[in-house]
Amino acid sequence: MMNTVKNRVQLIGNLGATPEVKSLENGNKVARFSVATSENYLNKKGEKITATQWHNVVAWGNLAGIAEKLLQKGNEVVIDGKLSSRSYTAKDGSKKYVTEVVASGLLLNEKK
Repeated sequence: MMNTVKNRVQLIGNLGATPEVKSLENGNKVARFSVATSENYLNKKGEKITATQWHNVVAWGNLAGIAEKLLQKGNEVVIDGKLSSRSYTAKDGSKKYVTEVVASGLLLNEKK
């Protein structure tokens, strides 16, 4: 199995904002949201440091609908997906590069 999986990402983190969901002309939905992951470590002085990374996530179709219904800012989520890189030309003519996680599954990690 592992030999066939070339591009897989799993994130466990907190939503930075409620997903932004759009319905496309073809009836498909797309949801975009950011997830923060944090890790703690001790620096050379023994002080606890928290390093936070922000990840852009995009979900399509039924998964976008689920994200729209269930996810809210601050929720802890588990995201399965793959990394995707793309580029586009901004309104000012400059070339922009984006790396995002295209979600294939999501789980709301509800705290009891």
